[in-house]
Amino acid sequence: MAKSSNPEGKTGVRIVVAGDRGTGKSSLIVTAAAETFPTNVPRLLPPTRLPEDFYPDRVPITIIDTSSNPEDRGKLAEELKRADAVVLTYACDQPETLNRLSTFWLPELRQLEVMSPIMQQFREIETCIECSAYKHIQIPEVFYYAQKAVLHPTGPLFDQETQTLKPRCVRALKRIFILCDHDRDGALSDAELNNFQVKCFNAPLQPSEIVGVKRVVQDKLVEGVNERGLTLTGFLFLHALFIEKGRLETTWTVLRKFGYNNDIKLSDDLIPYSSFKRAPDQSVELTNEAIEFLKGVYELFDSDLDNNLRPIEVEDVFSTAPENPWNDAPYKDAAEKTALGGLSLDAFLSEWALMTLLDPARSLENLIYIGYPGDSSSAIRITRRRRLDRKKQQSERNVFQCFVFGPANAGKSALMNSFLGRPYLDSYSPTADEQYAVNVVELPGGIKKTLVLREIPEDGVSKLLSSKESLAPCDIAVFVYDSSDESSWKRATELLMDVAGHGEDTGYEVPCLIVAAKDDLDSFPMAIQNSTRVSQDMGIEAPIPISSKLSDFNNIFRRIVNAAEHPHLSIPETEAGRSRKQYHRLINRSLMVVSVGAAVAIVGFAAYRVYAARKNASS
Repeated sequence: MAKSSNPEGKTGVRIVVAGDRGTGKSSLIVTAAAETFPTNVPRLLPPTRLPEDFYPDRVPITIIDTSSNPEDRGKLAEELKRADAVVLTYACDQPETLNRLSTFWLPELRQLEVMSPIMQQFREIETCIECSAYKHIQIPEVFYYAQKAVLHPTGPLFDQETQTLKPRCVRALKRIFILCDHDRDGALSDAELNNFQVKCFNAPLQPSEIVGVKRVVQDKLVEGVNERGLTLTGFLFLHALFIEKGRLETTWTVLRKFGYNNDIKLSDDLIPYSSFKRAPDQSVELTNEAIEFLKGVYELFDSDLDNNLRPIEVEDVFSTAPENPWNDAPYKDAAEKTALGGLSLDAFLSEWALMTLLDPARSLENLIYIGYPGDSSSAIRITRRRRLDRKKQQSERNVFQCFVFGPANAGKSALMNSFLGRPYLDSYSPTADEQYAVNVVELPGGIKKTLVLREIPEDGVSKLLSSKESLAPCDIAVFVYDSSDESSWKRATELLMDVAGHGEDTGYEVPCLIVAAKDDLDSFPMAIQNSTRVSQDMGIEAPIPISSKLSDFNNIFRRIVNAAEHPHLSIPETEAGRSRKQYHRLINRSLMVVSVGAAVAIVGFAAYRVYAARKNASS
């Protein structure tokens, strides 16, 4: 007999048998293993193993007997937590043991968080079987269904209350349908249906079987079949039918053949994680191939060609992924929206650039979900180290990350909002958590770069700088202060000194710009003198005045990108850093003098040896 595939790569299933005393737990286990009813059963059995050829899935089973004595509660709880499946027993001739399932045993499982998530009141229950160890009725079936509940679970696929496929299952099956619909006509032809059958089950369908499948669907759902073949609606209906009839292994075989795990997500081995290995000061970007693919996706889903991907169209883009990754932070509201709440092509690509920068694995995973063709590792590239960029005095990145520092109420959020085209708000709302804003910045010559602004709340700076590598992913830092408030200026310079010092100490120095916000207000006294002194002392550009209220931004975003592209020009230098460099220069000069002196001594000694040898030879 051909060996069946092992679902989910399971090396074994651990089944724990629990229930009240005298309900036949041990007898059930012995009868299943020995195929005979025991006359003498010990109080508690040792772990019992059923070999892999016991059931069709060819996965060995270990059955754990348990004691219901009060003194063994701790051991029982431990075993229940380790279980892949739990078999609860009751005695048909003892009605009180049946009542105890709902009054004690199932609440106990719930309290221990066994078999969660919970689907309805006690939806943990997959199957209910009446059996008899004495009469040898349905004993093998007990552990077969327990194993099946682990290898082919109902929960991830089907909502038993609504009797419908779960959303994540629908999304996965939709992706599989699209992958099998080679001519992209919205239906699986007889040939495509047959190819699908061969891929998943290693056996072709006979023409009469194909006709039969389509007839079953069409009898129940007219729109499930059209003149071109089986539609997506029909394909989903077919799987719902399999599940309703208890043939979960059919749907699970299909899902696993296309790389899905028990969470209905692509298995880790389909994501080339080795592609993301990088130094702390390297980042990940999309390649031109990936960007061109995404442009094609945008055009496909922008059905009215208005350069506005509406929210419902964005949801459609991710309808073959487990969920829309942009519905949650940090991606939600991170890109510029059109007047209709949609995304332009630049905003769409910006969101992808942000996700690739922050979570390349998730970005690549979603590219695969939405149909990226070919080798997935061709979709991303690792950038050159930022340290090398500074030496080369040029950055080749297409995506720059800018950390935005500043005291409270300095205008950081207003700067972020203006970057996304949002209107200025007079009311002040402090930022509690880090925020991101991403957009495309057009440079002279039509060159486009993606800029990511990451707002660091003032009270989050200490935590950020507690990590040695915290500045490694930063291409440039800006320090925003309220130009009308001297205390805001002082705090901004303190933050600048802290960040610059951290960069010098760790080797992850970053170019810095100072932004004088609220330029529509009168400056505090001595503002120009103070800012000039600090800029000159630290060797960076003078503060750049902007006014979010007046929409006067002084080309700030272009200037940020320009400074990031030439990272050697705007790196601040603290007094401690300057002293350290002078010390290193002094040491290097001393070593050079010593080296030259040693070289002269060696040459002199060699010359003397030659002279002495010649003198001895002549005499």
